[in-house]
Amino acid sequence: MISLFQNIYKKLSGFYHRMKFYYSVNWTKTLYFNFKKFPFSIAKKLPVFFYGKIHFQSIRGEISIKGPIKTAMIGYGQHFETAVKSKGIAELALYGKIVFNGYSHFGKDVVIFIGENAHCEFGYMSCLGSDVKVVCTNKIVIGDWAGIGYESQIIDSNFHPMKNLITGEYYPMTAEVHIGTHNAFSNRITVMPGTKTPDFCVVASNTLCNKDYTNLGNNILLGGIPARLIKNNYTRDWDNDKELLIKYKVINL
Repeated sequence: MISLFQNIYKKLSGFYHRMKFYYSVNWTKTLYFNFKKFPFSIAKKLPVFFYGKIHFQSIRGEISIKGPIKTAMIGYGQHFETAVKSKGIAELALYGKIVFNGYSHFGKDVVIFIGENAHCEFGYMSCLGSDVKVVCTNKIVIGDWAGIGYESQIIDSNFHPMKNLITGEYYPMTAEVHIGTHNAFSNRITVMPGTKTPDFCVVASNTLCNKDYTNLGNNILLGGIPARLIKNNYTRDWDNDKELLIKYKVINL
């Protein structure tokens, strides 16, 4: 008898969680985006899911997904962090090109702007936490297994002409940003134009990154304003973490 009740409870619980998931999906935006941006053979698989409220400033740009197409392989507005509430300010402005090299996951209230002729690329199992802002006017590349913590921002432009008052020289307004593979960014990090991080890099909270750090080698900890080398031989335990990341972020329908 106990076994019977346990089986009934298990089935009801599974049904409840599935209904809760379906309710969390913004089906209007999900269907509109997929059938607007992809040929029918891809669109019918619904590779991009939107959750909760999101504003499309524009989606007239280009989107490319490399690798096998799976349902819900790209999630925008997913709940995978502690906080469950959303401010409802998520926004997508796609004027340029966005490329996904497999599964990617964006948390709640993420804002992404990709300007005209700009290129923004996300690696396999890349992740943006809640309240992250990505502003791409030139080129931003985020590597495989790179996670950007909540309330961080990645910007490849200073938006205004800046010059040296002595020499009269103008500084570059934009510079490419390249985030390496297996990067773990904590919360409230600012990534400025010209930033390049090596593979297997950890960045501490409240850090400002503004230059090329790849000459420091792999398995390092960066921190500070501006960022500097804090520790060598320091890394996230990716071998044990990957299975959990896939379990909690990859949607299997």
